[in-house]
Amino acid sequence: MRLERSQDWINEAEQDLLHAKHDCTSKFYNWACFSAQQSSEKAVKAVFKKMGAEVWGHSIVGLLRELAAKVKIPEKLFKAAQELDKAYIPTRYPDALPSGSPSELYNKDEAERLIKYAEKIILFCKGLLSQI
Repeated sequence: MRLERSQDWINEAEQDLLHAKHDCTSKFYNWACFSAQQSSEKAVKAVFKKMGAEVWGHSIVGLLRELAAKVKIPEKLFKAAQELDKAYIPTRYPDALPSGSPSELYNKDEAERLIKYAEKIILFCKGLLSQI
């Protein structure tokens, strides 16, 4: 018998969000953006775990599209997910960008925006978890 682990996934999503906020405060904006992406990805995966479904991949848009077959997803979350998905690789790897390092190219406004998007996705997913 498989252990239902959705609570572990949502807990990690919240920890990643907290990490994003700390990184933003410490001016590690690229890592704040990446942690916001990670928190959102884990929150959506928590919903799938609660449903007993296995999903793969790191695209929040892709995960939300798959979830949309089962529940209504607000369009604003897809727009947030599009921006968060862009933070998955370039925030960490210098060769993912035309020039410069990620630590030089991400800024506070961007980090704060992605953190807000992550908060919205986590809140939506927590609402779903309470209904399943």
